[in-house]
Amino acid sequence: MSGEKIKDSEEQVKKGNTEKEKYIRPTWDEYFMEVSRTIAKRATCDRGRSGCVIAKNKQLLVTGYVGSPIGMPHCDDVGHLMKKVIHDDDSISQHCVRTVHAEQNAICQAAKLGVPIEGATLYCKMTPCRVCAMLIINSGIKRVVCEKKYHKAEETEKMFLKAGTELDYFDESIEKYENM
Repeated sequence: MSGEKIKDSEEQVKKGNTEKEKYIRPTWDEYFMEVSRTIAKRATCDRGRSGCVIAKNKQLLVTGYVGSPIGMPHCDDVGHLMKKVIHDDDSISQHCVRTVHAEQNAICQAAKLGVPIEGATLYCKMTPCRVCAMLIINSGIKRVVCEKKYHKAEETEKMFLKAGTELDYFDESIEKYENM
């Protein structure tokens, strides 16, 4: 800091003009979403680096990220294992099937550790896929908070609505992978 700025700061303190910007704590949803973004840094598939947090009563219970099953090769090391998927509207997309989704890994971690997740909230990057949605519903998770919508989210949204699983988005924009 230059001598002038230090002097100005000292004068403000003497005058009592210490206008400090008030710190605003993140909401619980913002907090857990930020944790899920950090968890995503461990993901091993560059097509879908995402993380997941399951929390209940303002407590983080378990996490998960996109990664290959234990002991299996990772996309980052050996490349993607791509499969074509034909959708109801006859559109075709490419999906990497080498890895387990973040939501699936978080639910598996809860089961492995004996952590009850019934009634919990799940935080993730985008609308869960159909398989993840079924696991979320059957594990008793009552709320899902997504950073963005997935481009093929309609089926999941309908399932959650019918099952009574609350679905919230931070951002209504649509996340789409490249080279689909």
